[in-house]
Amino acid sequence: MQASMTTGKVTAVAGRNGSGKTQYIEQLRRQLASDKVRYIAFTDSYGVNVDGQYYLQLRWNQHDIDHETPTVGELLEKAFLMAGEDSADRRQLRDHLYRLFHMETLLDKYIITLSSGELRKFQLTKTLFANPSLLIMDNPFIGLDAETRDQLKALLYMLANERDMEIMLVMSKTDDIPAFVSEIKWVGEQQPVPPHVLSDDKRNAILSLPYTDNDYDCQHVIDMRKVTIRYGERTILKDVDWTVRNGERWALSGQNGSGKSTLLSLVCADNPQSYACDITLFDRPRGSGETIWDIKRHIGYVSPEMHRSYKRNLPAIRIVASGLTDSIGLYVVPKPQDYDKCRWWMDIFGIGHLAERPFLQLSSGEQRLVLLARAFVKDPQLLILDEPLHGLDLWNRRLVKDIIETFCQRRGKTAIIVTHYQEELPDIITNKLYLKKQI
Repeated sequence: MQASMTTGKVTAVAGRNGSGKTQYIEQLRRQLASDKVRYIAFTDSYGVNVDGQYYLQLRWNQHDIDHETPTVGELLEKAFLMAGEDSADRRQLRDHLYRLFHMETLLDKYIITLSSGELRKFQLTKTLFANPSLLIMDNPFIGLDAETRDQLKALLYMLANERDMEIMLVMSKTDDIPAFVSEIKWVGEQQPVPPHVLSDDKRNAILSLPYTDNDYDCQHVIDMRKVTIRYGERTILKDVDWTVRNGERWALSGQNGSGKSTLLSLVCADNPQSYACDITLFDRPRGSGETIWDIKRHIGYVSPEMHRSYKRNLPAIRIVASGLTDSIGLYVVPKPQDYDKCRWWMDIFGIGHLAERPFLQLSSGEQRLVLLARAFVKDPQLLILDEPLHGLDLWNRRLVKDIIETFCQRRGKTAIIVTHYQEELPDIITNKLYLKKQI
């Protein structure tokens, strides 16, 4: 497709994962070559590194953050001043954005401590300070709760109609395209999505996987009693009681910043405050002698924080293989039979042809499928899937839901799934937990 500027106010660029949407946008940006063009990429939803030293658990190990690191408020003020004159009109826009995204509650936080949804709001606010003539946004609604998605759509409509701003939305999740879009540019072929995508052969292959002797024989996978997590004056979780029994499948939801990922960090042994809490995992109290690796080897996990952690350009199959040792990166040479498992799960997720492709050269949706294969590769007892369908097109969303539903039909499989879209939940959910944001 030849890149060209749209004649309408709001244009959507849509297509399958790996169809070339990003290349189309890059071509357009090269043609326009203007500082009045601003682009918010998919990776921006995961924020920026702290001196390039980001690691998966840093968000919950705040003592490791250099306290000379600027706060959200300082970064936004700097961006505001650099973007143009300090006029009444620009201050009005800034104040409007702060109210819209509830930024006042974030201004004193470090960027590294924000949730993925809060990071998205930060990037949007900073970019809109520049008042671009063309704003390009990659999957603008991912990571945002329903209320914020509606607010963002209203803002985009206002910017296009009252501020004469051209807006281009790059969409994998095409059912999120706003009604006010004036034109849809399709990249690649459109493909109708059947009620189920996973083939019968692959479904039967998952159901036929052999059981191992490594799983805990437990009644309760998670027991939390009056769990409270604070950072300084800020309370993230307060008096949370939560019991997850073996074989249950939970939907975990709540507003951006309500503590969903923090709660899961306690389960995955990534949060040091877990030792100060009354938490039992797999019928074993935390701090009773088990290591974090004893816990992790029973958990398959994917999250925005994990996606953000993978910055090394390893072949995709090595990313999948890292799930066998619960590492970010691959530090142990896998055995041939381990690679066979990796290829098997990559084939299940439809990405077998990407095994030797460098991870950072894949599209964001292809990367997410690789990380999902990583979560399943050791046949875990507990699946923790935090926003698992981020950046996936309709076909791959249906495929991943099919895989989750099939996998959880097996004996002793427990799942916790986080999403801001109720329609993304698989049909096997048995319980729900909604977290309220602490004031």
